[in-house]
Amino acid sequence: MSDLNRRKLLAVTGMGAVAGSVALVAGPASAAVRRSGSAQEPVVAFVEDHDSDELRLMVGERELVVHDRDLVTRLLNAAGGF
Repeated sequence: MSDLNRRKLLAVTGMGAVAGSVALVAGPASAAVRRSGSAQEPVVAFVEDHDSDELRLMVGERELVVHDRDLVTRLLNAAGGF
C-alpha cells in the first residue's frame, strides 16, 4: 500500500471515529431538557449502598432522599472505575 493510500485511509477512518464520538456525546445530552423548577444551587449526589435504589442529593443546604434505581445505575456507570 502506498503512503498516499495509507494517509487517505487514516484520514477517512479518523474522521469517521471523530464523527461517531461526537454523535455519542451530543445525542443523549441534547435530549435532556431542564424544567423551569430545576435546582439553581450546587448539587452533590451520594450513593452509600451501590445495591440499593437510594440516592441522597445535597442541594445547597438541603438534603433530599430519592429512590430511583435507574438513576443510581446511571450515576455509578458514569463514575466508572474511580
